[in-house]
Amino acid sequence: MATYVVLLNWTDQGVRTYKDTLDRADAATKALEGLGGRMKDLYWTLGPHDVVAIVEAPDDETATAFALASGAQGNIRTTTLRAFDREEVKGILSKVA
Repeated sequence: MATYVVLLNWTDQGVRTYKDTLDRADAATKALEGLGGRMKDLYWTLGPHDVVAIVEAPDDETATAFALASGAQGNIRTTTLRAFDREEVKGILSKVA
């Protein structure tokens, strides 16, 4: 499965309902599992992003569907980054040259 780093920022609505953040995280984890993905790690953070998630999904389309479904609830905005592990980068580098 592909790995993604998802940077999340709470919307005004998300901040107003901050007490629901753990329930929303549980619901997001179940939704991702329903799409065939997995929530590897989830961190609430200080700084420019409120939450950082490390997720696995079978493909970019699934990761995008998850981000759209999550954002559509109005509590977050996301920025999703495709992440490559050491073995994947090794494969990429072997294609160069």
